[in-house]
Amino acid sequence: MIRVLIADDQGMVRTGFTVFLSSQPDIEVAGEAADGREALLRAAELRPDVVLMDIRMPVMNGLEATRELLSGRHGPAPRVLILTTFDLDDYVYEALRAGASGFLLKDASAAQLAEAVRVVAAGDALISPGVTRRLIDEFARMGGPRPPVRRAEGLTERETEVLTLMAQALSNQEIAARLVVAEQTVKTHVGRVLSKLGLRDRAQAIVYAYETGLVRPGG
Repeated sequence: MIRVLIADDQGMVRTGFTVFLSSQPDIEVAGEAADGREALLRAAELRPDVVLMDIRMPVMNGLEATRELLSGRHGPAPRVLILTTFDLDDYVYEALRAGASGFLLKDASAAQLAEAVRVVAAGDALISPGVTRRLIDEFARMGGPRPPVRRAEGLTERETEVLTLMAQALSNQEIAARLVVAEQTVKTHVGRVLSKLGLRDRAQAIVYAYETGLVRPGG
């Protein structure tokens, strides 16, 4: 069972998510929280696998709660799936840097919600091309000198290629088609990239690729 904690300041949202997720055979709603501070307390108590974290909450917002939750100071960290809306572009970059495993629009369908929980719980990242586009725009907006383009330390040429395509939010299937290799081969390369760089998932890989200059906004 995938244990989920729902953190949102709107009671109706929490109730709706709880009712649907509880109906799934492989998902259990372990608890709810109405603000970021409560989310930290409940996560420490309940040890969920995944936290659905709203950004805009009182007392402590979702971004601050995510950063604190994934700091390692509160025991084993769960996966965090950020609940967002289209007008929260400014949070995308910081949420990824804080360690969030992905983003889900609050108007997503019930089926998309359940699938997002499963994807994140399985250790993958839920980063849509649209969100990646906003991340790229954020890097471009930040401006300033960027690091020189270089191959990521310890990666082979093919692994560097795979990392570059991951940073463009391509799926394993899309990367396989681009490189004309089997999808299982791509999965192996992805696993090696994450392992060699000490990254947890694709979300962190995207941030790494842009911060090291491997991939540049508009290039």
